[in-house]
Amino acid sequence: MQPFSIPVQITLQGSRRRQGRTAFPASGKKRETDYSDGDPLDVHKRLSSSAGEDRAVLLGFAMMGFSVLMFFLLGTTILKPFMLSAQREESTCTAIHTDIMDHWLDCAFTCGVHCRSQGKYPCLQVLVNLTHSGQKALLHYNEEAVQINPKCFYTPKCHQDRNDLLNSALNIKEFFDHKNGTPFSCFYSPDSQSEDVILIKKYDQMAIFHCLFWPSLTLLGGALIVGMVRLTQHLSLLCEKYSTVVRDEVGGKLPYIEQHQFKLWSMRRSKGRSREILRL
Repeated sequence: MQPFSIPVQITLQGSRRRQGRTAFPASGKKRETDYSDGDPLDVHKRLSSSAGEDRAVLLGFAMMGFSVLMFFLLGTTILKPFMLSAQREESTCTAIHTDIMDHWLDCAFTCGVHCRSQGKYPCLQVLVNLTHSGQKALLHYNEEAVQINPKCFYTPKCHQDRNDLLNSALNIKEFFDHKNGTPFSCFYSPDSQSEDVILIKKYDQMAIFHCLFWPSLTLLGGALIVGMVRLTQHLSLLCEKYSTVVRDEVGGKLPYIEQHQFKLWSMRRSKGRSREILRL
């Protein structure tokens, strides 16, 4: 009976061993399946942005849009006239003669929503002498006055009150009469052959600097805000992907470690059984 009992016992142990091998890897496969259901990298393709990030992005785009609008408005009202106007250099002038022309010039003004009327304004002429060259020239208030009417010192706002227009021209004439012989600052065009001199520059270098600096700063600030928010979201997405990959790698190594330990245990157990059989 003893010789027959040994093979039966070995057979039962072998069947149990195969059942154990079959059951244990199956659980390992199940765990692998649970960890590998779906691509973990596709789960967090896009992280949901917070309300603060959305407001920051909206602020950045609003700043960039406002800067573009500033570029357009300042470019058409200041930069374009400055580029088209002649470059002028500073000099000193002395008033020689001031006079109000007898012939008044025509102008148009609005008297209501759908009403336009014709009026007249006095033309004040100021003759000056350029100190650096001794050349005589007509003085104008600014570049815009030269473009509107090159014969008059300035073009007043047209309205119906003739006495008010005349008094304004007389006040300016009196001012230059008191400056007769006294040098004052003026601007002339060295490249132009025209005898036009202006009293003040409407658009100087500082005004052009501010027209370019502040819209550019607003555009750069808006772009920086949007870029920082996008960079933060991108780094958060990479961190989430990296943590997901690390968790999956750690979870995938556990079944293989258990299988290796089971194989070692099975080998030691089979060696022990073989030794018992040899002893018998």
